[in-house]
Amino acid sequence: MNREVDHHHHTRRPTTTAAFAAGVVLNLAFVVVEAVFGVLSDSLALLTDAGHNLSDVLGLLLAWGAAALAGKRPSTRRTYGYSRATIIASLFSGLLLMGAVGAIGWEAFNRLLEPAEPAGKTIMIVAAIGVVINTATALLFLSGKDSDLNIRGAFLHMAADAACPWAWSPRAR
Repeated sequence: MNREVDHHHHTRRPTTTAAFAAGVVLNLAFVVVEAVFGVLSDSLALLTDAGHNLSDVLGLLLAWGAAALAGKRPSTRRTYGYSRATIIASLFSGLLLMGAVGAIGWEAFNRLLEPAEPAGKTIMIVAAIGVVINTATALLFLSGKDSDLNIRGAFLHMAADAACPWAWSPRAR
């Protein structure tokens, strides 16, 4: 490795670690908020979004672990190091999200069979909090999104969640 690449690698890692830590804490707190208000208001929309955001947290943890592995130096046994761990983490994160979407779809289908009165005001307030948290989390990964597929995946996932508040509206219930 040349000195410039090595220097860039060491200066990026602490920032990435802080971004992942903050993203996990913010999103985990939001999962708790959504689950509590989902139970209190009997809102399938909030409960399923809590499940979706829990999968986001797990995806961030996977990406964080992969970023840590990718930062390890190559050895005689692993001549390329662990840089490909980020690609595998992105794959698992996508599969996790697909599983969450399947579970949400199943619950939504069941709710069509047994509808409930929507908790519109509660859903909208919690959704607004979610937009703020997802936007803040996406911004944590903004600076590294062009240099790392793993960071780009985290950024795009959080940015897409922030850009789709309509999915949490009472009509989506």
